[in-house]
Amino acid sequence: MTAPAPPVCPRHPDRPSYINCQRCGRPVCPECQRPAAVGIQCVDCVREQARTVRTPTSRFGAPTTGGRPIVTLTLIAICAVVYVGQLTNDRVTFELMFVPLLAESEPWRFITAAFAHSPSGVMHILFNMFALWITGQYLEPLLGRVKFLALFLISAIGGSVGYLLLAPFPDGWTTPTVGASGAVFGLFAATLVLNRHLGRETGGIIVVFVINGVLGFVLPNIAWQAHLGGAVTGAIIALVLAATAPTGRTVTEAASRRRWFWPAMLGLLVVLAATSYWRIQSVADAILM
Repeated sequence: MTAPAPPVCPRHPDRPSYINCQRCGRPVCPECQRPAAVGIQCVDCVREQARTVRTPTSRFGAPTTGGRPIVTLTLIAICAVVYVGQLTNDRVTFELMFVPLLAESEPWRFITAAFAHSPSGVMHILFNMFALWITGQYLEPLLGRVKFLALFLISAIGGSVGYLLLAPFPDGWTTPTVGASGAVFGLFAATLVLNRHLGRETGGIIVVFVINGVLGFVLPNIAWQAHLGGAVTGAIIALVLAATAPTGRTVTEAASRRRWFWPAMLGLLVVLAATSYWRIQSVADAILM
């Protein structure tokens, strides 16, 4: 009577395998064995299980994998490089600064002004970059890199829109403004709103927010209008983040809530653009009267 053939590993049919996978029950050779909580599993089952395990995320859907705040560091690096360019060539400041009079013909200035700073004093960029680092290393892991970048950029646009709306005409419309302050105030406001939503301590950020807000009205040559516009925009974005954050309900419902964030951001940009257009047209009508 012929002896039955020994069991072989499905991945290596030439290798007899007398140990079975605890999950699928198939023979598994030493090369394909992986230790499990109980017994041995094959590499196929381990791979399949890894695909089905849900990646841990923050309250706002960002993967909790840690790591360096890459977006924050990149934004700081861009501002530093631009500042060096400003010191070596005055044209850099002229091309990037926001001037309400040029808002309609050169709309890119709504955002490029956030990456330029006053070349006459280093404290301007140092304060903004310090504030960006402090808030960025907290918000970026909480929100995820893409949402944090959107918060910064849209708050920067909101700061320029705030200056456009509130700068006095005609003097303010020919006065340029530069700096990431509008975006930074958006980060301050977002931190305050999100911390309240999460039930975390808000006393420290309120103090920082109020002090810097008051300084904008007291010290000369500070565009408080941009601070206010950025803060309002950042607060709105944070409210949207809180409203679209996944809750403890079904996975499908959580995904549906998250899906509304980007349409809401598009709607906010449309509102900012429409508001800017209205302001520009109202000033133009006033000039023609």
